[in-house]
Amino acid sequence: MAVLEVESEIAGKVWKIEAEVGQTLDEDDPIIILESMKMEIPVEAPEDGKVLEILVKEGDPVSEGQIIAKIES
Repeated sequence: MAVLEVESEIAGKVWKIEAEVGQTLDEDDPIIILESMKMEIPVEAPEDGKVLEILVKEGDPVSEGQIIAKIES
């Protein structure tokens, strides 16, 4: 099993956390919704796997390239 680090592709603020630690996700399932420039942008699972860790909380600012979650595939 590989651990994937999920990165934010944009700078913004964590608007909503969609997934929970331990949850099984399919590829492209939303993990976190970011708000940037009044738009809601989903951060999706890069492949099927289980959420190991979510490294941000709702309301946290994130920068482009920041690791925001870890998934076991």
